[in-house]
Amino acid sequence: MSRVWTESQGVTCLLVAVILILMPAGQLRATSADPVDLGRDNIATFSIVAHDSATGELGIAVASRFFTVGNVVPWAKAGVGAVATQAYANTSFGWRGLELLEKGLTPEEVREVLIRNDDNPSRRQFGIVSADGQSATYTGEGCTAWAGGRSGPHYAIQGNILAGEAVVIAMEEAYLETTGTLADRLYASLMAGEGAGGDSRGKQSAAILVVKENTGYGGYTDRAIDIRVDDHAEPFKELGRILKIGQMNYAWNEAWTLFTQKEYAQALPPMERAAELAPDYGEVFYDLACIRLANGDRSGALTALEKAVTLNPKLISQALKDDDLLDLRGDTEFERITKSDKH
Repeated sequence: MSRVWTESQGVTCLLVAVILILMPAGQLRATSADPVDLGRDNIATFSIVAHDSATGELGIAVASRFFTVGNVVPWAKAGVGAVATQAYANTSFGWRGLELLEKGLTPEEVREVLIRNDDNPSRRQFGIVSADGQSATYTGEGCTAWAGGRSGPHYAIQGNILAGEAVVIAMEEAYLETTGTLADRLYASLMAGEGAGGDSRGKQSAAILVVKENTGYGGYTDRAIDIRVDDHAEPFKELGRILKIGQMNYAWNEAWTLFTQKEYAQALPPMERAAELAPDYGEVFYDLACIRLANGDRSGALTALEKAVTLNPKLISQALKDDDLLDLRGDTEFERITKSDKH
């Protein structure tokens, strides 16, 4: 594992960021800097940027005592990499970093290019991970204490104006020890950072971004999960609530895209997962009925359809004219389920 950190004496700044990324082993580095003012442009955030080698997903989770931090820090492109830019954030580091990765530069090379061409590198903090798992991290000497990070294979954690180094240590441990999806691990890391003190000024906003090719609605974008809590008294709890819906929507999008491509067998597992994650969404069970029927499971389709119209009776009119359910028409059980006077 590598550890990179800096400390400055003086007032706490506005952004703490922690980023999880794959990075080769390095060494501990300590620096000090002059006091930094608390200007509005300084985004204190703790965030995690990571790459999942098993799924190919790239993701970022970020939290801060800063309005709509998810609009500034996270940048990612499927098959290319992810960048988190914070402290006195230069947001061009996001899209420029991705462009440089796409041209074939390594994260370490990208880091040097960004620093070399910046007008205020001492106040920047950012992390980069590429789609092949390489990574790099940077903390300028002008970032306010506690500032720094830790990294290892496929992740990097970084932040400034943290309650202390314990924040990044807790985030690293949580990320490495948590099982589940990349989003699950990112969220666990974020929660661990908050539990260890997080942003020393408090909490306000949080976000999670996960990208993978063709996982957005209709398969047209790479936005598998893109959720934000811009201003909330309990942003971590709210982000967790939305994340469950976001993971359901991810599975639902994947399933329905495959269904429209007539890949019925491949569509069924993610659709079943979506139903498990959202037991109160009638529309999810309606589409589950369609996909089960396409896979030859007539009984399972009727069971899903009954639950769908029970949760949302307005779906009955759709079921009566939907070609995806055409093979159920005339079935006694279908007629019973779709009788409007029973709902």
